[in-house]
Amino acid sequence: MAKRKKGRAITGWLNFDKPYGMGSTTAVGKLRRLFDAQKAGHAGTLDPLADGILPIALGEATKTVSFLQDAAKSYRFTLGFGQATNTDDKEGEVIATSDVRPDAAAIEAALPHFTGTVMQVPPQFSAIRKGGVRAYAVARAGEKIDLAARAVRIDAIALVERPDAGHVTLSVDCGKGTYIRALARDLAAHLGSVGHVTALRRTRVGPFDEKTALGLDKLTSLGHYALDLAALDACLSPLKTALDDIPALAIDADAASRIMQGQAISPPAAGLVAGTVYVHCQDRPIAIGQSDGLFVRPLRVFNL
Repeated sequence: MAKRKKGRAITGWLNFDKPYGMGSTTAVGKLRRLFDAQKAGHAGTLDPLADGILPIALGEATKTVSFLQDAAKSYRFTLGFGQATNTDDKEGEVIATSDVRPDAAAIEAALPHFTGTVMQVPPQFSAIRKGGVRAYAVARAGEKIDLAARAVRIDAIALVERPDAGHVTLSVDCGKGTYIRALARDLAAHLGSVGHVTALRRTRVGPFDEKTALGLDKLTSLGHYALDLAALDACLSPLKTALDDIPALAIDADAASRIMQGQAISPPAAGLVAGTVYVHCQDRPIAIGQSDGLFVRPLRVFNL
C-alpha cells in the first residue's frame, strides 16, 4: 500500500512578502506547515538579506514554478558608495575604499549605460556553478573563482531618492538572472567609485506585486483564528496565474481524459501555433502541453 502523503492536497499560488533575515527555503517550510499543504515550492530565490515578493507554490502549482522563475522582476535597492565588499552587500568584508561620492546628475547620466542587454559578472558569493561547485562555496573557503560575464536584460532603471551623499536608492525592472549586487558594484565603478548594496527589496515577480502581497504576521494570524483554514485558502491565487503569458487552449472532456493519460490530442482549434500551451477544460487546469501546430502533447499533467 502506498504511503499516504501528509497534509492537504491544496493547490494555488501565495504572493508572500518575505521578511528580512529569512531564507527562501525556510519561508517555504513555514508556509507549507501553516497551510498544511502536501507540497510547496518557491519561484526565484530571495536572499535572507533581501525582503519582498517571493511567490510560493502549493500543491500542483509547483509544476508551474519554472514559468515564474523566467518572469520579469522588479527591485528597489540602496547603493552605498565608498566601500566595496567581497559579497557586494553589507555583510561582506571591505576589500576596497574610495572617497568619490558622485552627485545625482552623474548618477542619472550613468543609468542609460545599464539599460538594455548588458554583460554582467556574477558576484563571487553567488549560486553559479563552475566545475560542479557553487561559487559561494569557493568564496567562503577564501579563494577567488573566475566567473564569466553573462548577458542579462535590464528593462528600466531609475533614481528613486538620494538620502545623503553616500547613498542612492534605485528601482530596477529586469529579466531572469540579473544580479542586483553586481549591478550596484558595476554602477559604482562606472562612476569612478566603489560600492555595495545596503538594502534590497523585490517589488514584483511576474503578475505578483506589493499591492496584494501578504506578510508572515498576517498569514499566521489568519491561520491561528481560522481552524478550518478557509481564511488562509482565500489568500491563494489560481494555479493558472503563473501561466498568463502562454496561450490557453480549451478542450472538451474527452480530449481532457486522453491528455491526462499521456496521449497526444488534435484539438479543433483554429490557428493553433507551435509552442507551449496551457490546456484547460471548462476552466479546470488539465496540463501544460507542447504544440507542433497540429497535435498537443502533455508535458506536465495536473492531478486536480
